[in-house]
Amino acid sequence: MARPLRSLLPSLCLAFFFFFFFFFFFFTFFDCFLVAAQDPNNNRLTPINRDLYHSSVDLMKEIEAVVHRHSDKLTIETMKSRNKGYVVEMPVVTYRHGRNNIDDISKFRILLSFGQHGRELITTELALRILLILSEELFLPHMDRASLNNTLNKLVIKVVPMENLNGRRLVEGGDLCERRNGRGVDLNRNWSVDWGKKEKDYDPYEENPGLSPFSEPETQIMRKLALTFDPHIWVNVHSGMEALFMPYDHKNTTPDGEIAQQMKLLLEELNNLHCHHRCMIGSGGGSVGYLAHGTATDFMFDKARVPMSFTFEIYGDAAASSNDCFKMFNPTDPATFNRVLGDWSAAFFTIFKLGPEYLGEIKLHRKGNLDKLVSIDEYLEGYLIERSSRYGKKREVFELGLQEMRTYFRLFLLSSVLLMFMFCSRISKNKFTKPLVSALSPLR
Repeated sequence: MARPLRSLLPSLCLAFFFFFFFFFFFFTFFDCFLVAAQDPNNNRLTPINRDLYHSSVDLMKEIEAVVHRHSDKLTIETMKSRNKGYVVEMPVVTYRHGRNNIDDISKFRILLSFGQHGRELITTELALRILLILSEELFLPHMDRASLNNTLNKLVIKVVPMENLNGRRLVEGGDLCERRNGRGVDLNRNWSVDWGKKEKDYDPYEENPGLSPFSEPETQIMRKLALTFDPHIWVNVHSGMEALFMPYDHKNTTPDGEIAQQMKLLLEELNNLHCHHRCMIGSGGGSVGYLAHGTATDFMFDKARVPMSFTFEIYGDAAASSNDCFKMFNPTDPATFNRVLGDWSAAFFTIFKLGPEYLGEIKLHRKGNLDKLVSIDEYLEGYLIERSSRYGKKREVFELGLQEMRTYFRLFLLSSVLLMFMFCSRISKNKFTKPLVSALSPLR
């Protein structure tokens, strides 16, 4: 009875392998079906609404045309940088009320950055709207033009309408969830304050900080611009939620002192006047539910010594699928689109008016030594876990349980196949070696 059973072992092993591979592929198919069933909109992603949004090329053409039409108020320059063949061009628009007066030092200076993340198209549309209002081609409702001109006469405003042009081109090419620059680095993690630290939910697709602080030409340009222009107010404009953030992003605290109190008062005023009390207020690290390391706003406050440093989140659709990035980060209907641009452009003109008042007699110049590069964190590829949503949505316990079950079941299948392979290999080895021993035994 032993020989027939031994002769059947290769067939049994083969049948075992077929069984496990069939079961594995069946489970994978069922898994995909289940994911699709849980997210009925998974295959119905919202495309870019070309009727509402400019392409990057058309947006810059329109901005250049506005500057040309109003050369008495607006100028534009293109700052350039490169790194290992990666080339960046970044337009910077400057507003001065009367170009003959170019004494920036004696005026109140404001630096605004839009489009740091490629997928956040609405932010670049807001940059265009603000420039149109500054040029007086558009007007805010109930705006006193005489009072506004009196305010603007005391300001110099620099606007970076599209910080991440290369990343924006990837989005326009079809990668609607891309937030990084043209070579896969998150520009809002590439600054030097607490650079390179990775939280437990670190996702390299979302937060790759680069090889070192300021490794990216985009952040090099913005750093140079901030240190030479020396603004009193910095605002980094994003979308994904509705929020008015002050430092810090890398820790769950806000700064101490009178300036921090004035920042919070200004944000509360903006929330009351323009955000209709919907906006979250506080530090980014303490309000969102996760810490962000190497951000622009923390650098501006701690290193560039900008007295008022803010991050604004101007729109977010919490009901959108996590894969439907255009809808999640950008309004898709004309009414919401115009409301967002109207509310937030008004908020910025309130900043132009109240910012100098809130700073008042506070000492504005706190510059120390230029920022020094910190050591590179050797742990570059942090362990990737699928995070809970960073934009207000929470995963259900059932979904998390299914995710864990899928992971452990796949590991079980893999280990079972490996063990069976080892067992069958051992049986096959014994089968082929025993006849050889029998044939040699008479020679002993």
